Amino acid sequence: MAIVGKDDVIEYTLAALFSGGHILIEDVPGIGKTTLARSLAYSLDCEFRRIQFTPDLMPSDITGIHYYNQHNGEFEFRPGPVISQVVLADEINRATPRTQSALLEAMAERQVTVDQDTVLLPAPFIVLATQNPIELEGTFPLPEAQIDRFLLRLRLGYPSEGDENAMLERFEDADPLTSLQPAATADDVVRIQGLVRQVYIDPVLRNYLVQVIRATREHPDVELGASPRATLGLYRCAQALAGIRGQQYVTPDDIKTLATPALAHRVILKSMARLRERSQESVVNEVLEAQSVPI
Repeated sequence: MAIVGKDDVIEYTLAALFSGGHILIEDVPGIGKTTLARSLAYSLDCEFRRIQFTPDLMPSDITGIHYYNQHNGEFEFRPGPVISQVVLADEINRATPRTQSALLEAMAERQVTVDQDTVLLPAPFIVLATQNPIELEGTFPLPEAQIDRFLLRLRLGYPSEGDENAMLERFEDADPLTSLQPAATADDVVRIQGLVRQVYIDPVLRNYLVQVIRATREHPDVELGASPRATLGLYRCAQALAGIRGQQYVTPDDIKTLATPALAHRVILKSMARLRERSQESVVNEVLEAQSVPI
């Protein structure tokens, strides 16, 4: 293994992958965000591409271009790095909104349109984007349409003392990524994505999920609550998490566990709430506490 500890983050990452979602990793540099993305790709024998977002990055640098081939006298398509299976969008908030928008179609519809051609993306397809919440100079905030396309927002955090020592031992001789062997294939992931939809969720629990989503829109400190896309995403992710844990059905704990990483980044607080230093996570926690959990 290349990642030491962080079992919950790995579990959430797999749940997002198996439910067809994307992940926004918001944390300081050096935590292991790139290692997590590369480990996921190598473990699943998937094609991996990294896009380093910078202010001068153009949309065509992501989606690809048509170029003139002088040998045959025809225009040919040169695919961009987004046409892959596991895509790391590193420091996504350092690119301009125009460039960020190049990911919108890919993340929502699993395709990219270049000129008059539409190119379908390979399956599975997942975007893991990173951003540094501390160093904001020279960055562009992600628009709501972009943020809403991320199923989960995760934070890795610093490792414990024991995990940090274990990391040194694991990296002492060589980079573990160089010897990482696939545990499954891309076809296995696609098959699991189909099986996830068969995990049972009781209608009463489904109604509880909807009530939680709707309560984020009615909270007095919230200007814009979670979208219907969030409802469907949380539903699928709860099914995936239950399947990963070996359950045949979704439990209330599955939904409560995923509520903060799936909803907090989608909640836009009112200006007065921000002045009172309210956090998105605290609002989601209040919503969960206010809702009666079905037994």
